[in-house]
Amino acid sequence: MTDKRVKLTIDGMQIEVPADLTIMQAAKTVGIDIPALCWHNDLREEGNCRVCVVEVEGQPTYQPSCAYKVADGMKVKVNTPELIKARKMVLELILSRHNMDCLNCERNTHCELQTLADKYGMRGNRFENEPPQLPIDASGVVVRDASKCINCGRCIRACNEVQTAYALDWDGRGYEKIASTTAGKPLAETTCINCGQCINVCPTGALMERDDTAKVWEWINDPEIHTVVQTAPAIRASVGEACGLMPGYLSAGKLAGVLKQLGFSKVMDTNFTADLTILEEGTEFLTRVTKAVKDGDKSIALPMITSCSPGWIKFMETFYSDFIPNLSTCKSPQQMFGALTKTYYAEKAKIDPAKIRMVSVMPCTAKKYECDRPEMCDSGHQDVDAVLTTRELGRMIKLHGINFDMVKETNWDDPMGISTGAADIFANTGGVMEAALRTVYELVTGDPIPTMHFEPVRGLEGIKEAEVKIEKTAKGYEFLKGVTVKVAVAHSTGMARKLLDAVRKGEKSFHFIEIMGCPGGCVGGGGQPRPTSWKIKTERAAAIYKEDDSREMRKSHVNPGITQIYKEFLEKPNSHKAHELLHTHYHARDNIR
Repeated sequence: MTDKRVKLTIDGMQIEVPADLTIMQAAKTVGIDIPALCWHNDLREEGNCRVCVVEVEGQPTYQPSCAYKVADGMKVKVNTPELIKARKMVLELILSRHNMDCLNCERNTHCELQTLADKYGMRGNRFENEPPQLPIDASGVVVRDASKCINCGRCIRACNEVQTAYALDWDGRGYEKIASTTAGKPLAETTCINCGQCINVCPTGALMERDDTAKVWEWINDPEIHTVVQTAPAIRASVGEACGLMPGYLSAGKLAGVLKQLGFSKVMDTNFTADLTILEEGTEFLTRVTKAVKDGDKSIALPMITSCSPGWIKFMETFYSDFIPNLSTCKSPQQMFGALTKTYYAEKAKIDPAKIRMVSVMPCTAKKYECDRPEMCDSGHQDVDAVLTTRELGRMIKLHGINFDMVKETNWDDPMGISTGAADIFANTGGVMEAALRTVYELVTGDPIPTMHFEPVRGLEGIKEAEVKIEKTAKGYEFLKGVTVKVAVAHSTGMARKLLDAVRKGEKSFHFIEIMGCPGGCVGGGGQPRPTSWKIKTERAAAIYKEDDSREMRKSHVNPGITQIYKEFLEKPNSHKAHELLHTHYHARDNIR
């Protein structure tokens, strides 16, 4: 933000604001909210819906306040009768092209268009209702209903400018113009990475995730089916929002209690396999570094890239397939958990794995895609049978009339319910890197890590870099003494693109990279409660760090449940059995843009 300030008048009030603000932003500083539909706090302003128009003295026509910069001496009118009349006409035109079947819409009572229509008293329309007659595109995880699209363009900006996946674009001109897919293909046939960021910014029900709640209810209510549910680290800091509580409301115990009330047979925690991921991935990283540094093997792919994000994985397979050798072979914690549920847990519980349904609750729409990948069946069955987003779980909780805030806290079920603070922070950008460093530092040096907070990889900066110099080594790692390990963290596939482009060109060099596909990491996932914003993501992330700080165990390698599963079942990190169940492979995809 600039230091230069300007004075202007808004509806008779003289104010002073930074010179780089828009009229809409300036109005907010004095408590005036100008309505908008195409504008979104996390996206570039475009000014194409015209709902936010204001009158600027000296200008012959109304101006879009979301894109018009303030100037010294400017006089602005926001709420004249003529402006209200103009906005109502814009809303009438938008509504004339909108499917009005609100009662059957997933966004009913939570729709920005519906809210504005109510605010402006829209009880009729002078224009005939003619929504686009196009089929619903349910070809993939993200479902598109063009009859509810209002041409705000938010989805296109999120896809092309933030995520740089280029799966969405404008189609047609004038009255027929509509947000569509690249080349008009079904979304599953584009470069869509299923991240769901388009859903998060859509103001209506034109975009939503595939709803899997019906089949989950069917499994819960079937006495022949044993339903196991796992919950991602980010869920504990966001499910409260889905139930009407404040952003950052945190209670893992209440979450476990709610899931038991809903009727799941066993309620366990993805955090368990997040800790397991650190042991598997840390061992893989040290093995690569040993071969590259000690043995001088130039064929070893470094930097090693870690990611639990299936959206990023598909993005990499499509746009950066030359980096596939660099990617850790570890499955995501979700998929590790599924494979172990239908092997380790099934054996211990003496349950036929064919009778188990593994359900995940994730902050991520792309996890629905991940569980359907053909590679994810190493248990001899589909490892994870269904994924629910935080939003879907919220609807299930509401359907049962459960007051989340009043639920009694309870513990996760054994044997995969034990976890550490290192697993909690998987929810935040930089969290996987920080968790890995806590363990790898102690393995390499033989000393306790001096601080649990690795600040250089925390925060919402798009790309973060850090260095760790190894001053002392434990037995077996003497060759690393004096080596400076370089790491980097990126979140959003757009930022990942910038980082990997720099590595490709030789401008940057690292040993270890963490990438999360969504802005802010999993706390900003495409399946999280709406609305979302950087402020809300920050509050969720702060809650996760608070959870980590409250833990007695904060390093993955001290988790007794992890020690037990290696002793009873997996033998050791990166063992043959671990590779069979917990590791996978990826492949290049055509960039069909």
